[in-house]
Amino acid sequence: MLLLGLLLAFAPLTSAYFIHIDANEEQCFFDRVVAGTNIGLMFEVAEGGFLDIDVKIVGPDNKEIYRGERESSGKYAFKAPMDGIYTYCFGNQMSTMTPKAVMFTVDVTSPHENNAPGAADSQASASADNQKLEEMVRELSTALMSVKHEQDYMEVRERTHRSINENTNSRVVLWAVFEAFILVSMTVGQVWYLKRFFEVRTVV
Repeated sequence: MLLLGLLLAFAPLTSAYFIHIDANEEQCFFDRVVAGTNIGLMFEVAEGGFLDIDVKIVGPDNKEIYRGERESSGKYAFKAPMDGIYTYCFGNQMSTMTPKAVMFTVDVTSPHENNAPGAADSQASASADNQKLEEMVRELSTALMSVKHEQDYMEVRERTHRSINENTNSRVVLWAVFEAFILVSMTVGQVWYLKRFFEVRTVV
């Protein structure tokens, strides 16, 4: 129970989204955080076109922290330099017709409140074993979240590949039916032509 409580206490706040972005559209999401907060963004394009998307992260001062163009997937982590609203945008302006489906997660890990009342006394009295345990729990929590992210991405990839396989199988079946129809039509046509060719005509 103690380990579970520590895991919940140190687990980062994670938000997962699955969005559809139309052609020539940009969608943005926002997080209000304090300075020192660790922010991580992971994304992957699941469907649409060449599976590429434009990504950018903008800080409270309207300065770009990160920009990527025509990316299929990616991970980016940074520490918030100031308090305010941070914006994550996904753009599909490069596409004129094809919508895109994007899955992404945002991890927000708040800084520890070391300056809280009584924190100094508490830290002074904390044993080295407890500090080591907390550090191990943080690492375990981060590893668990990473595994969860990978599972989510594998699920999206499996869904995408299954859709591609089903579409390919449908096209193969339709093409086979079309070829069979053409073959039967040619056979019937040849039989009819040969029958007419060898038909004996009597002149009265």
